Amino acid sequence: MASVAETARIAAAQAYIDALVSHDASAVPFSADCVRIEVGLKTGFSGNHLRRSLNRGPQFRLISAATLPEYSIDGDDVRAVYDIITKPSLFGVRVCSHVDEVFRIPAETPDGAAVIRHIRAGIRPFIHR
Repeated sequence: MASVAETARIAAAQAYIDALVSHDASAVPFSADCVRIEVGLKTGFSGNHLRRSLNRGPQFRLISAATLPEYSIDGDDVRAVYDIITKPSLFGVRVCSHVDEVFRIPAETPDGAAVIRHIRAGIRPFIHR
């Protein structure tokens, strides 16, 4: 097994966050069996499913920006805390989200590559004026 640098693990998580905004998940290093759990519900069933959702999913088309995440690492988990800003606005008000997302990106892999194996997301909506 080869060690995966913390910077590479953070870059993998950031690639996912960038894809939320760009709707281009080609650079996100998902494992084939990656799953995503959001508020206790399975919303991603494989790496390919997550990639397709980020690229074309209507739920992600509402996203216009993400704030700069605060990262922390604990073992194989990379935690990112950030906000999602949405496009739609009604009378200057947007419903946005505080996101607390934990990416399982092993600290050691056979080839030393950073790969997202699991995502657990907590989301709290807020009003942005």
